[in-house]
Amino acid sequence: MSAVGTFCDRCGAPAAEGDHARCARERELEPPRFCPECARRMVVQVDPFGWTARCSRHGELSA
Repeated sequence: MSAVGTFCDRCGAPAAEGDHARCARERELEPPRFCPECARRMVVQVDPFGWTARCSRHGELSA
């Protein structure tokens, strides 16, 4: 789960609701799928050197 934001960046649900332990484990291996600010589905691109995830409203995240 993202440390910043009101939504889980793995499942898109509100971060304060429910248990996101599984999401946190999955995020260790995969890029985020949902914007932590607005819960919109992000465009994700994975390459051999990392990943980028882009929200149409909040811009780009990368690692």
